[in-house]
Amino acid sequence: MLRLMTLLSGNVQYTIDELMDKLGMSRRTIYRYLDTFKDAGFAVQKVGTGGNVYKMATLKNPYADLSKVVHFSEEEAYIVNRLIDNLDNTNQIKQGLRRKLASIYDATSIASFIDKKENSANIEALSKAIKNGKVVILHNYSSTHSTAAKDYRVEPYMLNANYIDIWAYDQADGVNKRFKTARIGEVELLDEDWTNEEKHEASPVDIFHTHGVEPTHIKLRMTMLAKNLMVEEFPLSEKSFSADGDGYWIWEGDVRRMEGVGRFVLGLPKFIQILEGDSLREWVRENAAYTLENI
Repeated sequence: MLRLMTLLSGNVQYTIDELMDKLGMSRRTIYRYLDTFKDAGFAVQKVGTGGNVYKMATLKNPYADLSKVVHFSEEEAYIVNRLIDNLDNTNQIKQGLRRKLASIYDATSIASFIDKKENSANIEALSKAIKNGKVVILHNYSSTHSTAAKDYRVEPYMLNANYIDIWAYDQADGVNKRFKTARIGEVELLDEDWTNEEKHEASPVDIFHTHGVEPTHIKLRMTMLAKNLMVEEFPLSEKSFSADGDGYWIWEGDVRRMEGVGRFVLGLPKFIQILEGDSLREWVRENAAYTLENI
């Protein structure tokens, strides 16, 4: 998005096709980013007679919020941090990147950046509620256990990995619940403090984006192909890899449920060996058997 912004702000005029070629992006992605720039307060205008060239002009709002344009999930932040850390500490580019990113987000660590690309307004409201201990109303939440969307008055207290879901205390039911952020219609931030903080408890989320109370330790042996695919899909997994000296890679860690890692293993049965984890073996066998019976 920043590269696209740079091209749109320069002196050279590029057609959409030329932007696609330069950035390796699809036409749909280019137009989606243009809409994102507009929503953030930037003036994106068509120029020329062909109607296929866009330029970024002056800001509609001099205080446009760049944090609505550049979003980092935990996994994205890990990758950016790793790239920056590869530079020498005396490198002026490294220090400049740190300063610029910190100035945008009013933070000193990329890992503290908030917002998933979708539902940024809801994520921002939830983040403020968590930080300040405030109650919110989740309007039009579509639960898998209900046939109709409904409102929930909750005390949100934890955003999970990649901001896929939150933990919140449901004041009506008196229990802690996990809510998917994508299913929230709108978040209304209330000027009302938490009253049940001592009851707030959260179930940790593993790198495969699944949660549960008790962790299960697993150990996998895989080819380079499987290792690369795993890192691409679950970037935080890279921290727990080690080479076994025989051309294979070992991943070892704790998971909260079998569904996340199980789906990955089941998709690459010829390239992954389960060294430890009886629960994972059982999950894979059951789902493989079901698949064979129903194809």
